[in-house]
Amino acid sequence: MQSILESITKWLKELLITGITGNFSGLFDNVNQKVGEIANDVGRTPSQWNSSIFSMIQSLSENIIIPIAGIILTFIMCYELIQMITEKNNLHDIDTFIFFKWIFKTFVSVIIITNTFNIIMGVFDMAQHVVSQSSEIITSQTSIDISTVISDLETKLEEMELGILIGLWLQSFFINFTMHILSICIFIVIYGRIIEIYLMTSLGPIPFSTMANREWGTMGQNYIRALFAIGFQGFLIMVCVGIYSVLVHSISISDDTISSVWTCMGYTVLLCFSLFKTGTLSKSIFNAH
Repeated sequence: MQSILESITKWLKELLITGITGNFSGLFDNVNQKVGEIANDVGRTPSQWNSSIFSMIQSLSENIIIPIAGIILTFIMCYELIQMITEKNNLHDIDTFIFFKWIFKTFVSVIIITNTFNIIMGVFDMAQHVVSQSSEIITSQTSIDISTVISDLETKLEEMELGILIGLWLQSFFINFTMHILSICIFIVIYGRIIEIYLMTSLGPIPFSTMANREWGTMGQNYIRALFAIGFQGFLIMVCVGIYSVLVHSISISDDTISSVWTCMGYTVLLCFSLFKTGTLSKSIFNAH
């Protein structure tokens, strides 16, 4: 009877050891891949990220949005002319210079609308330059190699009791599941930012058409601030990756197997939380809403 119990215990331990090592094997592969892609993705301009999507957005903006922006500009400039005339005591104190001023503002507004894409791309080219320069300073080694953190895993597991192995298997299963969720979160933040850039770019001519008027111009001013905010969000993302890199490489190899893995996962959770906050923080810095 004792031999049967020992055989069952041995079989269960082998099963649990296989499960634990399987959970740990490639545990951080998805996260490593996503983190490694961050610098490459945030350093691209909209045209570089996906030329097909960019061409579609540019075509939609030029063929659909710019005509609407032209109508809005016509209304605003008519309103602006009425304001300029009525401010001068209803033509009693009229100054012919205001008409030249109005013509100049209209001309500049038309130039801005027709060159919306060049202006927007100029903002993102500058932001890309900042990200590229920062990537040369920030440490690029952000990958987590589980074999360097946990050495001789199977040997340590074989020395443990059955109850401890069951607990380790449950923890390793939970960590494995959580790391997949975290890799998806990183994907959502990075690709969500790119999609937000495309959406903002597609409607660019409309807020630019309001720049000539003092009352309506706040729309265009806020849009420009939002462009800078989403552009420099990439810089904040690179800072988060740099902090993550330092924290990951500060993990010391410990005899406590599961503690090292939990520490690695904790830093990855912190990275995801920080990435989600970069958009709000960047808008707050540039006073965009």
